[in-house]
Amino acid sequence: MWQTLLKKFEKYPAQAKVLKLLFERGFQVNEEGKVTSGSIEIAHTQLAKEVGVDRRVVDATTKTIISDELLSTIFKNVHSIPFLRDVAPALGLGVIIIIPEDAAHIGILAEVAGLISRHNVSIRQAVSDDPYFTDSPRLTIVTDHKVPGDLVDDILSLPSVKGVSIY
Repeated sequence: MWQTLLKKFEKYPAQAKVLKLLFERGFQVNEEGKVTSGSIEIAHTQLAKEVGVDRRVVDATTKTIISDELLSTIFKNVHSIPFLRDVAPALGLGVIIIIPEDAAHIGILAEVAGLISRHNVSIRQAVSDDPYFTDSPRLTIVTDHKVPGDLVDDILSLPSVKGVSIY
C-alpha cells in the first residue's frame, strides 16, 4: 500500500517526505487542504519546518492529496492514537519491545499475545511498526503491570523473535 502512495509523489521527493510525516503522525487533510489533528489546525509552516522543506511544498502536497480520490479518502480518515510506551513506567505499566527476526512473518503478535496471556498478564496496548515505514520495525506491547522475567525468557524462545527489551 505504501508504495502505491509514494508512487504518486515519485517525481517530488520533498512532497513524499511531507506525505510520510502526515501519515506517521496520523494528521488529516480536510477538503480545504488544511492539515488537522481532529479539529485542531496545524500550520503548514510548522510542518515544513519539521520536514525541512519550504511551506509551499506542504501546500502542494495537500493540494495533491485533496485532488486524488485514494489519498483524499486516506487522509480524511486517518487518526493518531496516544502511544503509551514512554509514559508506561510512570503509570505503573510494563513495556515489552519485540525485535522480530522478520517483521513480515505472519503470527508474531498472536504468538507473543498467547504467551503473555498464559502468564496472566493483560495487554493494554500493542503497536507494531510498519516495515514499509521503518528500517528496524518493532512490536511494542504495553501490559497492565511489570513484566515477569520468565515471560521474557518464553518470548525469546519463539523462533520469530530476535530480541526483547522490557521496562
